[in-house]
Amino acid sequence: MRLFASLEISSAGLAAQRTRLDTIATNIANAETTRTPEGGPYQRKRVVFREVLNQGVAVAGTVTDPTPGPRIYEPGHPDADAAGYVQMPNVQLPTEMVEMVSATRSYEANAAAVAAAKRMALKALEIGE
Repeated sequence: MRLFASLEISSAGLAAQRTRLDTIATNIANAETTRTPEGGPYQRKRVVFREVLNQGVAVAGTVTDPTPGPRIYEPGHPDADAAGYVQMPNVQLPTEMVEMVSATRSYEANAAAVAAAKRMALKALEIGE
C-alpha cells in the first residue's frame, strides 16, 4: 500500500460527507418552499455515493426523492389550489436531522483517520532519523 493511500481515502470520505451535509442543509432551507423554478414544491434531494477502487468513495450524484409531500388546507396561501390545499415539500425535519447527525459522525471518523495517518507518518519519519 502506498504511504499516503489512507490519507487519500479519508480525504475522499471527508469530501463526500461535506457534499452530503451541504445537500441536507439545502433540504432544511427549503422545507417550506412551495414554489420552485421547475414548478411545484421543493423535492428533497439525496446524495448517492459510489466506490472508487483504491481511492475510497466519491459522489455519484444527487437524486430527487419523488415521494409527494403533504397537502395542507390553507386557502389564503398564494399557492393554494381551487379547493384551498397547498402541496408542501416532502422534506421532514426529523429525517434531515438524523441524516445530519449520521453525516457529521462519518465526517468526524474520516477526520480522525486523517489525524491518525498523519501521526503515523510523523512517527515513521522520527524512526528514520
